Amino acid sequence: MDTTVDLDTFSSLVERPDEGARRGAEERWQQLAVPRGGLGRLQELGAWLASARGEAPARPLTGARVLLFAADHGVASLGVSTLDARGGTADRVRAVLDGTAPVAVLARRYGADVRVVDVAVDADPNEFPEEVVRHRVRRGSGRIDVEDALSADEAARAFRAGMAVADEEADAGTDLVLLGDLGVGSTTVAAVLVGALCGTDAAAVTGRGSGVDDRTWMVKCATVRDALRRARPVLGDQLALLAATGGADFAAITGFLLQAAVRKLPVVLDGVVSAACALVAQRIAFRAPEWWRAASLTGEPAQAKAYDRLTLTPLHEAGVTMGEGVGAVLALPLLQAAGDTLAEPSAVPSAKPLPPRAPAKLPTAADLLDRY
Repeated sequence: MDTTVDLDTFSSLVERPDEGARRGAEERWQQLAVPRGGLGRLQELGAWLASARGEAPARPLTGARVLLFAADHGVASLGVSTLDARGGTADRVRAVLDGTAPVAVLARRYGADVRVVDVAVDADPNEFPEEVVRHRVRRGSGRIDVEDALSADEAARAFRAGMAVADEEADAGTDLVLLGDLGVGSTTVAAVLVGALCGTDAAAVTGRGSGVDDRTWMVKCATVRDALRRARPVLGDQLALLAATGGADFAAITGFLLQAAVRKLPVVLDGVVSAACALVAQRIAFRAPEWWRAASLTGEPAQAKAYDRLTLTPLHEAGVTMGEGVGAVLALPLLQAAGDTLAEPSAVPSAKPLPPRAPAKLPTAADLLDRY
């Protein structure tokens, strides 16, 4: 398999969303006699969806997909997370697959499919279905404070795996991706990438992640500091950066984001991991962020710094800190509303009428008096 990646081509392949469709959406709002700004974010989101899909009026969203990239990280062995470093990621994958994880419950509620892509979970691949593990690159990753997360070949393979997933989703008719991740130790890795790309020190980007205490935060901060020293020499080569201080999931998500932009597939980012990958992808193709929207803030300082660099404003403030795609799924109803409001009435599926309900027998005054 050819694992070489020419990052320079993305700059020319990634186009801007359709400006004509955006103007068409704005004209559509005028036809609906909606005051300027009268529907708030719905108008901006409707115009974004129309331009991303190259059509006005836009069709309603019917093929949303929750996409979760899963991987383990060597730094988890340092105890930088409250989650179990051994088997914690695999357990989270199982919870999504069996439908008990919050993201799976919410996805069912809002009519979105869920897909998990295992690129480096430290578990026997036979534990998961073939469609989950077929893009796996390796088991786990190196401890990025003292060694590379991946080899150069593994980083390229993971990047190309993410590209392949983007092509699969585009070819399958997915019209919106809600992007998340599953991985113990991933917020530590994300802090390193954001800190390196934004030129900040460890304390400015290290957050509480899974809810660590002060002592663990100091361990985490020291880990980020040591990994930043390893990241800075390779800042000019994005694949080398992902190999040195990223991981297979970070490389795959970066490749996915860029290829999704090439395929004109809009994406909603969730959590600090996808934010960090988006920041790497922006370095490769400066127009790519126009194809993304941010779901919400999780309280991670690295995520806030990344969104500031990407000039992305979160869609809601639900206070969700767990990641795993939950914040992105909670943004789906808002995007569905934006698409439905802008679409032709005949294109919006009608809600099924509720079955008639027998009128309740309310007690009369005589009934009440009879009780006494």
